[in-house]
Amino acid sequence: MSLPGRTKTPLSAVLLVAGRSTRMRRDKALLRVARGEFLWERQRQVLARIGADEILLSARADQDWVTDAPGFDAVVFDAQPDGGPLLGIVAALERASGSCLAVLAIDLPRIEPAWFDRLAEICAPGVGAVGKSPGFFEPLAALYPREILPLARAAVAAGELSLQRFLARAVAHGLMRVREITDVERAWFENWNEPGPVGPAPLA
Repeated sequence: MSLPGRTKTPLSAVLLVAGRSTRMRRDKALLRVARGEFLWERQRQVLARIGADEILLSARADQDWVTDAPGFDAVVFDAQPDGGPLLGIVAALERASGSCLAVLAIDLPRIEPAWFDRLAEICAPGVGAVGKSPGFFEPLAALYPREILPLARAAVAAGELSLQRFLARAVAHGLMRVREITDVERAWFENWNEPGPVGPAPLA
């Protein structure tokens, strides 16, 4: 992926799998999906297809399977357990070598690489992009610039872990741009949080 206005520098990406999967009652990353692959494998393919030169895995220390998961450049852990995805994003930004970080959550099994391409169209040097549906951001399939890290660290230090409030501040500071999610794109943001016949569309 070549972000407008940027020289060719590595694009980092992170797959967030550290959630407890309470409603699913098992680790969502290990669910079998299309072609029998694990969900984490499907999501990693998305990040590879957007041109990420470095793919990180944000996990918990007790997820033993992550040590055997191929295709990741590093595993990062939250500074404190069970603090939510903002902590995973901070840990990944601190480890990432790229000037921009593509973030993807494990429980968005229908997301397509094309979504990140569309976000990239509105990025600029030091400015990332996030989708928005009426009333709320979609922070877990977004592009975050390295420059957002001080604002993220400040939010964590203050105990303000809401990604919705964090992104509202980031937009106000000119660090993130917003792309309205179309009716067609909204299907890509279906969450897979509970047992049932829900699964990802295979990648083309």
